[in-house]
Amino acid sequence: MDINKHKTDLLALKAEYEYRIGKITNHLEHPQDELGHHWDDQAVASQENDMRKSLLLEATENLAKVNSALTRLENGEYGECAECGEEIEEGRLNAVPYAIHCMAHAH
Repeated sequence: MDINKHKTDLLALKAEYEYRIGKITNHLEHPQDELGHHWDDQAVASQENDMRKSLLLEATENLAKVNSALTRLENGEYGECAECGEEIEEGRLNAVPYAIHCMAHAH
């Protein structure tokens, strides 16, 4: 297993999720003036904000998974299945670098 590659991948994901979180949070905290919009525009803006909140939640959850994987990497536990203790398949880690289960135990 190429630990350096996985660490690089995890750090890139961390930066991406932090960027997304910052951008979405900024937009939610500083929305454009919606008072001047027509009713239809306000409905669309509300839907967009709901979507942004969902994306923010997803990014926050994934960032926590990435940070957990980085901790496991530093502790020498990265790539071990949390269920059986066997090594997680390289292909799975390439696809989901923060995976905690091997394919047999993925839920």
